[in-house]
Amino acid sequence: MTLEKADSVEVFDAGSKGRGLRTTKALVAGDVVFTEASYAAVVFDSLALQVCHNCFRRQASPHRCAQCKFAHYCDRTCQRAAWDEHKRECSAIKTAGKAPKENIRLVARAMWRMQKYGGRVSDSQLTTLDLLQDHVSDMVDEDVKELQDDVQKFLEYWPKANRAVGTEYISHLLGVIKVNGFTLSDQRGLQAVGVGLFPNLCLVNHDCWPNCTVILNHGNQSALDSALHSQRRIELRVLSPIKEGEELSVSYVDFLNLAQDRQKLLRKQYYFDCKCEHCSKGIKDDLMKAITDGEKKPTAEQVKEVTDFTMKALGKIEDARVTGDFEEVVKLCRGCLQKQEGVLADTHLQHLRILSTASEVFSFMQDFKEAASCASRMVHGYEKLYHPNNAQLGMAIMRAGVTNWHAGLIEVGHAMICQAFAILMVTHGSQHPITKDLETMRSQTELELKMFRQNEKVYQSVRKAALDGQPLTEPVKEQVKELVQGAK
Repeated sequence: MTLEKADSVEVFDAGSKGRGLRTTKALVAGDVVFTEASYAAVVFDSLALQVCHNCFRRQASPHRCAQCKFAHYCDRTCQRAAWDEHKRECSAIKTAGKAPKENIRLVARAMWRMQKYGGRVSDSQLTTLDLLQDHVSDMVDEDVKELQDDVQKFLEYWPKANRAVGTEYISHLLGVIKVNGFTLSDQRGLQAVGVGLFPNLCLVNHDCWPNCTVILNHGNQSALDSALHSQRRIELRVLSPIKEGEELSVSYVDFLNLAQDRQKLLRKQYYFDCKCEHCSKGIKDDLMKAITDGEKKPTAEQVKEVTDFTMKALGKIEDARVTGDFEEVVKLCRGCLQKQEGVLADTHLQHLRILSTASEVFSFMQDFKEAASCASRMVHGYEKLYHPNNAQLGMAIMRAGVTNWHAGLIEVGHAMICQAFAILMVTHGSQHPITKDLETMRSQTELELKMFRQNEKVYQSVRKAALDGQPLTEPVKEQVKELVQGAK
């Protein structure tokens, strides 16, 4: 039964999954199914002083709201653009004396918008917050207790002059946020900075091997004329060809977990049992726990010894990272990789997690050759596990490409940056800041690669001078000039 329809999608009865969205026309990889502005969104408590509360971009020195002294913005232009959404919040925070935690602020923002504009704010909105699942009845006692505490905190925060709201409805909205809140990232897509409600997106069901992905477009509020501003919005983008009438899906969790672990996580966070094909059949589980396949296969006892060793080491690694003891992190990672050699395959999850950590820490310590080695091995494993157009795969390849570039491995670095660019053109599109950054890097590495192939000695001289922070000698400058002119 079709319930609602807009543009290229329609709501339909998805059986045990409840309502779902399906396409009304065939789509190909890279297509944008729909865009949707947030109904309401807030910055995480922990980043409230570092992220713009309007466009969710990270800022080194944000402009603070002089009234509530809580909200921060890129500049006055962003502050003016946010005022309609912030003014009631601003007054409430001043009255309360401090800002409540993020989920309560988000409920309040949603309520203020609902009271001003109603449940539907545009013709393209296919559902309302009232109709979304809250799963309150499925919550365990601990979650129910936390929910009840949050209801009381909301009532303390909600201005008495505003229309009264019943506790049952507040519980519903808090439940909706818990299971339907979409995490917002910064402008480079590298860090989660907030949470928002997007009603249409909430209708897209989960699949561990989805045909769509969601990215945040931060919009543009830099123009002095607010009429030229574009809204913060999500884009639902196609990962692989979709037939007319096929259900649209996204993944709520990272695929790099065993099927039973993904199911456990989905059950705990979203209160449903995943029955997708990859979970039902345990597809790729064999790779995620694979052992080496040489002439002498490791015994079950050897595998258990290595995996137990790695699990303990991962805990120690996290402790060392928290305290900033990166030398200890390196030592632990080296020990794990040595122990895993000849036992765990290149796609084993524990092996990949150690490589990921090692690459990140080596990069931080500017040991780019070690970082590049770990990153390249990690990507090799990821490529066998992730969907070829997975955004996380694209980001991992991008970081590996940059690391190889910094290590002086220009051929490998350029190839990886080009590969990442192709994936992110699908997942993020040509106008996203990450894709634009990659395009710049791709042009730069292409130029450097031409220089490398024409005269490796000159290339290495230029690279060394850049790393050492020293000016080029006059002879090298002349050679570079000739090479650059020749490359053009």
